[in-house]
Amino acid sequence: MLDSETKRKIDTARDILVGKVPDPKSQVEQITIALIYKFMDDMDKEAISFGGKATFFKGEYEKYCWTKIFDPKIGGHEMLNLYGEAIVKLNHNPNIPQLFRDIFKNAYLPYRDPETLKLFLKTINEFHYDHSERLGDAFEYLLSVLSSQGDAGQFRTPRHIIDFTVEVLQPKKNETICDPACGTAGFLISAYRYIVKQNTLHIKSAKSVNQRQSAIQTLTPDERKRLMKNFVGYDISPDMVRLSLVNMYLHGFIAPNIYEYDTLTSEDRWNEYFDVIMANPPFMSPKGGIKPHKKFTVQASRSEVLFVDYIAEHIHPSTGRAGVIVPEGIIFQSATAYKTLRKMLVENNLLYAVVSLPAGVFNPYSGVKTSILLMDKTLAKKTDKILFVKIENDGFDLGAQRREIDKNDLPEAKEILLKYKDFLHRGLNGLKDSSFVDHGLSGLNDFTDYVEQFFKSAKSHNLRQSAILTVDKKTIAAKGDYNLSIDRYRVNGDARLSHYGMVKLGDVCDIQSGSRDKGGARSEGIPSIGGEQISEDGSIRFEKMKYISSEFYYSMKKGVLKKNDVLMVKDGATTGKSGYYYGEYEKAAVNEHVYIFRTIDKIIPYLLYSIFRTDIFKNTLKPYIKGIIGGISSEISEIEIPCPPLEIQQQIVSKIEGYQAIIN
Repeated sequence: MLDSETKRKIDTARDILVGKVPDPKSQVEQITIALIYKFMDDMDKEAISFGGKATFFKGEYEKYCWTKIFDPKIGGHEMLNLYGEAIVKLNHNPNIPQLFRDIFKNAYLPYRDPETLKLFLKTINEFHYDHSERLGDAFEYLLSVLSSQGDAGQFRTPRHIIDFTVEVLQPKKNETICDPACGTAGFLISAYRYIVKQNTLHIKSAKSVNQRQSAIQTLTPDERKRLMKNFVGYDISPDMVRLSLVNMYLHGFIAPNIYEYDTLTSEDRWNEYFDVIMANPPFMSPKGGIKPHKKFTVQASRSEVLFVDYIAEHIHPSTGRAGVIVPEGIIFQSATAYKTLRKMLVENNLLYAVVSLPAGVFNPYSGVKTSILLMDKTLAKKTDKILFVKIENDGFDLGAQRREIDKNDLPEAKEILLKYKDFLHRGLNGLKDSSFVDHGLSGLNDFTDYVEQFFKSAKSHNLRQSAILTVDKKTIAAKGDYNLSIDRYRVNGDARLSHYGMVKLGDVCDIQSGSRDKGGARSEGIPSIGGEQISEDGSIRFEKMKYISSEFYYSMKKGVLKKNDVLMVKDGATTGKSGYYYGEYEKAAVNEHVYIFRTIDKIIPYLLYSIFRTDIFKNTLKPYIKGIIGGISSEISEIEIPCPPLEIQQQIVSKIEGYQAIIN
């Protein structure tokens, strides 16, 4: 547990640097380098105090020892020059382990202000390395300040999401574990802690009044030594490798297996396989895409596709399993590479569960919607279904600050997933086992029965029953796109309870978007409606209107408005906001940021607009949103909505309009 004093020191060090080093990642690097520098000097002093000799700062490198830098005889500029020279040259010091040399690789001082350096080093000098676990916690807190996107689309994965994934995967002490995009080694550290916890006995003391527990680790020295060798991490960024090395070292890994390695373009480690792989790979690809080697099964240039392919191919051929966080594009995108990847995961018996996470989990780094793909080569072969779990609350609000809240679906979701794994391991006959009779869960015929019993066994649940769904692989394969969105199967099933037919938007609407006048927005002319001109209540904001020229309007082939058109913001900050065009202008159009849904005779326009404004449709829409810039995919035409007979539609619309009149 991080103590408040250590937290204060780290915050102070950052506050000192922020004026000269505004980038959070650079702040972390500077503090990391200084802490390791101080650490080595502390170890030399400890050796000398016991009658030994200095190990790290000796010979020509003795002049760089921490004490020399703080010599009161040297001035500020001399301190600046000595420290700056030291962190550059320590990479070549033959007296320090390769691990520390790697940490100092490419290190440099990014500012030249003596007073800033003096204050900074004075704060670092207050750290003492008498408790490695406390130091490890302190370093993890330091890593938590990484609040901006990395160059390769790297996002720091929230600790509770990492722990959730690890606890579902259940790594064991004799298994090899890899993260091929390890960042700061969060998954590896969490897996290590999980294994240690699983191999620790807690014994209550009968003599103690407070019934205190004593913890006894059951790992033998040989098991612990092998365990340290079982963790492997790769990262393309030398900065991330440096941070991973420190993080692993401070958690007891004397020689961490962390490598600077391009997982997608290098073949050097292609033939390595692991029992467990867990990762949150980069979400972004460089301009022009990735140019991978030829050993991948799926031919692609997108990093998220290639990473999932890599993970699927590098878990142990017979018993391997994996948990990988993916952007929502992996779940539903219609491009060939995405469909091929999903088909491979389903048809090759790799995927057994998909966990949908809330859109704000990665705030403040990104609002991108994500899911966790869970693979297991043993379990997936034992079932013709895939389990879908939708997390709506992860214990924090979804704003930029991510404040803690009471609602948390993760514990119950974990219980469901672990029980599903148990169910698959045992098979149908194992359902009568005593472990399935907990909380009155008896007489089960399949996992659906278990889910129903689970929700009946307690008075209240954070997780909604409709958030749990098992879907036949044949159903997922039926349309050929292997869509892995729970809403594709859950929402449509719920809607059919109305006994009305379902229709695709593309079958009842002409969907089109507009374009922008080459000269840009004008102060007068023909109205051009964009996202800014559509208010939250769906009306058109006349005071915000922009205009296009008559010449451009008459040249437009799409995007010209007609009365009763339904509108939806296509991209930007208000993506998904809907509006209704009552025909306020004789001539008007929409720009490239707005979709027009022009209904044909099967559905009343105002009913379609009312459907767009429901929570259930907004949830259905989420997988089709590629982000603020990417906007809503054209695949929106595939969304299915209920379509009652026209006379029923008119009754519904009349009621809606009646209620709206009362509201107005």
